[in-house]
Amino acid sequence: MNGRIHSIETCGTVDGPGLRYIVFMQGCLLRCQYCHNPDTWKVGHGKEISVDDIIRDLQHYLPYFESSGGGITVSGGEPLLHLDFLTELFMKCKELGIHTTIDSSGGCFQEHPEFLLKLDKLLALTDLVLLDIKHIDSGKHVNLTGMKNEHILTFAKLLSSKKIPVWIRHVLVPGLTDNEADLTQLKEFIDSLDNVQKVEVLPYHKLGVYKWKELGLEYPLEGVEPPTEERINIAKSILQKH
Repeated sequence: MNGRIHSIETCGTVDGPGLRYIVFMQGCLLRCQYCHNPDTWKVGHGKEISVDDIIRDLQHYLPYFESSGGGITVSGGEPLLHLDFLTELFMKCKELGIHTTIDSSGGCFQEHPEFLLKLDKLLALTDLVLLDIKHIDSGKHVNLTGMKNEHILTFAKLLSSKKIPVWIRHVLVPGLTDNEADLTQLKEFIDSLDNVQKVEVLPYHKLGVYKWKELGLEYPLEGVEPPTEERINIAKSILQKH
């Protein structure tokens, strides 16, 4: 089976445990103001590649996975736009004993029977989900991403009901996602889930701004600086407290 990817990173260290082989899928429904990969947005673009091509390349890194507790992470873009492709890929990874991770915003989740059936098949082969919760407030989520968040929170609850291990990720953007009341509300939601192994606070950065300019897009957070160490520590004290 073929899929469309943006790129591959062979030795990632921040997207799941151990050393990771990271496949960035092409296509995303969210339009996050701070996105550092806007070149992954367009559905149907990118490079066409087969599952077998990835598996052949992936096998060169098996010793690194085994020594570090690593594996494969499929990111994006949005991986869940490619359910059939991911299912075949993860099935072959499992045959090789490779740890499988999905890095998702949940933006394309839907409670349609056909989608849920395909998702079930994929989750049965998934060891970990890195779930990006952009904002807990739906109205502010619209402002930040162009989309409401109710279906994303439903996806989080579904993962909890299926006991799929999850790391929650929250990008901390000054003036947008660092409000302490919002962070407290997000913490309350996280505490309602039974499957969260870790909560990661990811400080906003400007490393992808040049991509917006290359694509002829106006960067919406012009002038916004990364959060201070103090703001990062406050967010961590709220979201990571036990």
